[in-house]
Amino acid sequence: MPATPAWPPQSTPRLFVETPLREGAQLRVEGAQAHYLLSVMRTKPGDPVKLFDGESGEWLGIAAAIGKRDLVLDVTARLREREAVPDLWLCVAPLKKGRIDWMAEKACELGVARLVPVLTRRTMVDRLNLDRLRAHMIEAAEQCGRTAVPELAEPVKLAALLKQWPDGRTLFFADETGGAPALEAMRAAKGAAAILIGPEGGFDTEERDAIRAVTGAVGIGLGPRILRADTAAAAAVSVWMAAAGDW
Repeated sequence: MPATPAWPPQSTPRLFVETPLREGAQLRVEGAQAHYLLSVMRTKPGDPVKLFDGESGEWLGIAAAIGKRDLVLDVTARLREREAVPDLWLCVAPLKKGRIDWMAEKACELGVARLVPVLTRRTMVDRLNLDRLRAHMIEAAEQCGRTAVPELAEPVKLAALLKQWPDGRTLFFADETGGAPALEAMRAAKGAAAILIGPEGGFDTEERDAIRAVTGAVGIGLGPRILRADTAAAAAVSVWMAAAGDW
């Protein structure tokens, strides 16, 4: 007997939508998403589309009506519950366009719950296009199978971030002057955590002292080589996920 094909197929397109999803709902897709489904994926009546809204999991939509520039999907069933998101924040000094986009994308792919842009004294970029960063994270979530898009916080100055640091959340910061091996430190700490990555020039002495003064702050090292800030962010998140059992 031939095997029954998986339904929906693995090749089924995935879309993030702002509209809350539920069984029996109808969803009109317009704009760039409609162009993607109609012109790129050649969606026809009866074709499946995977949908997620960031809150209720992943749903199966079936193309019910096809127009020239839009289409209507019938939401027929929940495919998966919303994922359990590891309680990890990534706090990073903004980088130039391209590198910060890459960092936002990888933060989503690696499972981060919240991305916080942090303004330091040596930060080279003080204005961010948050809409563009969120779009990159949404696209990453669509591609990697996440059912939750990371929260994107407003940029905050380092001093303000540290002043309001929540009790019980470990703050791992990349310390270029020397810190505990990242994997060792992260295995020893349990529960909610955040990773703080400075700008390309690093934290200055006063900033580093202020970070160390935070209850729960732990300086970590990321190996013997000098890493770019975006590489350091991805490496540190990867180590934390491995230590937390997410990998």
